[in-house]
Amino acid sequence: MALYSEKVMDHFTNPRNVGVIEDADGVGEVGNAKCGDIMKIYLKISDDIITDVKFETFGCGSAIASSSMATEMIKGKALSEALQLSNKAVAEALDGLPAHKMHCSVLAEEAIKAAVKDYYDKNGIEYDKCQFADCSGCAHCHEE
Repeated sequence: MALYSEKVMDHFTNPRNVGVIEDADGVGEVGNAKCGDIMKIYLKISDDIITDVKFETFGCGSAIASSSMATEMIKGKALSEALQLSNKAVAEALDGLPAHKMHCSVLAEEAIKAAVKDYYDKNGIEYDKCQFADCSGCAHCHEE
């Protein structure tokens, strides 16, 4: 059995949505210190819909494929839908990732959330902090 699926190889060798959106409405950058991967996602948003999305990824083939697939999965979607995208859904859409590469799909999920949060922050839009990784001790998430 091959280590990577045909979809992973396709999104690695022919990544979709690569690049920068200079006037992006939201930008999210995340990294994994353990493996050195860095992912940056740019969003263009109109009426709560992601009208364009681009990414730059410094990392392995799984990181590039995860970024590419994740951008395809959120393009044209409402922000609320994009925030629901899980790393498992990205991995499943790629027909699986090796267990030791699942962190790449996590980075894609986190980068999208960071970009949406950036958009909310820039525009003074209130949001539930529990939707984002930086939820810092709110009573809702940290009930005893």
